[in-house]
Amino acid sequence: MVLYQLRLTIKYNDMKTNKLMNEIRQTMTPEMKNQMELSVSIANRIYEILEEKGMSQKDLALALGKTETEVSRWLSGTHNLTIATIAKISVALGQDILQVVRPLKRVKLAAAVL
Repeated sequence: MVLYQLRLTIKYNDMKTNKLMNEIRQTMTPEMKNQMELSVSIANRIYEILEEKGMSQKDLALALGKTETEVSRWLSGTHNLTIATIAKISVALGQDILQVVRPLKRVKLAAAVL
């Protein structure tokens, strides 16, 4: 249905059927598998917003002052995006990419040890 999501889904499905990738996936920890799934989900969400807004990767790259190649790498579903980068993309697109469930009560965070 969504062209960009289909591309990532196909890419992810290709990884599932690739013998070498299957061997690698068997050695992955649950955390690694979760990270991979989250990365693909984030990329799919960005593609979804781009499609809704009629924007291309090139448009996003221009809005962020980045190259189209860099944005393409980010949206491959395998890049480890930082929170700062996700925030910048979110602002450039004018929509949230991630939603975090916040606790009702504030929890005191311990001071960082330098």
